[in-house]
Amino acid sequence: MSTIGTVRGGIGTRLPALTRRPAAAPGRDGPGASADEIAHWLSARVRADRFRVERIPFDRLRGWSFAPDTGDLVHDSGRFFSIQGVEVETADGPVPTWRQPIIDQPEVGILGIIAKDFGGVRHYLMQAKMEPGNPNIVQLSPTVQATHSNYTGVHKGAPVAYLEYFLDPSRGRPVADVLQSEHGDWFNRKFNRNTIVLVDEEMPVAENFRWLTLDRIAALLHRDNLVNMDARTVLSCLPLPVSGASGLISVEHIEGWLAAERARRSLRVRRVPLRETGGWIRTAHAIRRVPDRHFRVVAVAVEAGSREVAQWTQPLVEPVRLGLSAFVLRYFSGVPHLLARAGVEVGFQEIAELAPTVQCTPEHHRGRPRGPRHHFLDVVENATPSRVHYSALHSEEGGRFLNAVSRYAIVEADGAQAPSQPPPGYCWVTPGQLSALVTRGGRVNVQARTLLSALTTRAVRL
Repeated sequence: MSTIGTVRGGIGTRLPALTRRPAAAPGRDGPGASADEIAHWLSARVRADRFRVERIPFDRLRGWSFAPDTGDLVHDSGRFFSIQGVEVETADGPVPTWRQPIIDQPEVGILGIIAKDFGGVRHYLMQAKMEPGNPNIVQLSPTVQATHSNYTGVHKGAPVAYLEYFLDPSRGRPVADVLQSEHGDWFNRKFNRNTIVLVDEEMPVAENFRWLTLDRIAALLHRDNLVNMDARTVLSCLPLPVSGASGLISVEHIEGWLAAERARRSLRVRRVPLRETGGWIRTAHAIRRVPDRHFRVVAVAVEAGSREVAQWTQPLVEPVRLGLSAFVLRYFSGVPHLLARAGVEVGFQEIAELAPTVQCTPEHHRGRPRGPRHHFLDVVENATPSRVHYSALHSEEGGRFLNAVSRYAIVEADGAQAPSQPPPGYCWVTPGQLSALVTRGGRVNVQARTLLSALTTRAVRL
């Protein structure tokens, strides 16, 4: 058993010192294993199955090739996904135009969690799932995490367990069901169905699955790289009540503000052949920028005894540095508010979505003057422990990204650091308002949904 990478150090030079204040002990509202036992279970699943992920040159990819006319990296079936090129033009940033590779996957996958009440306590059926890009191989995942190509059998592997609960409406009652975007910097207009289904019937628990209460999941969200991105985004769809106390503005005003931000932004994205992405080169082992920054496209060979297919090869997107996604928090009249940003990403369908206050690669901004986009980076990096409500390392979707790890944080600020009238492009929202906007789909980006999942699960209580 071997892996091909680990989390590389900390984020920059200061963020590892960002120490979270002690969290309240999670509740014991029902039977089940402790967080330590679940963490040991995930580790045991790594030891129990044969997992191997190896970097390979592109010419060892099986079923993948570079299209002779465009240079795009495509699958022989014409399904799954491809690596294409895009050209971006904007008037809103320091770089007016650039070209880059991007993942094109024009299908909607299912990210689904089954819920069931035992003795009056709600449990969620979670999976110990291997993904080749995970820094620790196996993480806690939704009951079903499958692309359309996977669950329709294009991979010619074993059937997806529990899939019928999300395809047959008669099998349960929906708690949440909404289409959500994925990483817009790396995916081109990619959406997944995020759904939670409450069932009453008795059902067997397959190997690599187990029932967990929400407080156990909440405890695991405080640990690095244990709850995967797909589980986090589904959990963010759990309802979070809107406080009786009102926010600075209403949900309708936030919707209008976001619409105005989308309208005023200048962004033109068009597809170009991958071979014509200027500033990028293709070597035997990587497609990378010159100089080597932002991310690369690499290839891996995978062996996984617990997956529907036991062996395969595929490309992955590998970020060069660790990222940071953080909400700045303030209380107004005793009501917690998060400072959301209109985050523009090239792959979004609607140009911008609500994003964390800070979402960047800090090392790219060392020694540079801070522009409005990263106005609050110092606030996050210099926060004292008493102001850090949440801090954990989480990796992004391991089926497409290799060792894509960011520190996620919620940091409290004062009025001097974060005024009630924020700079253009920022807006104060309550956690309940953010939760309401998640249920409408396409409004809240995946990084903000990860941070929201810490609130919907009560891993953090503001």
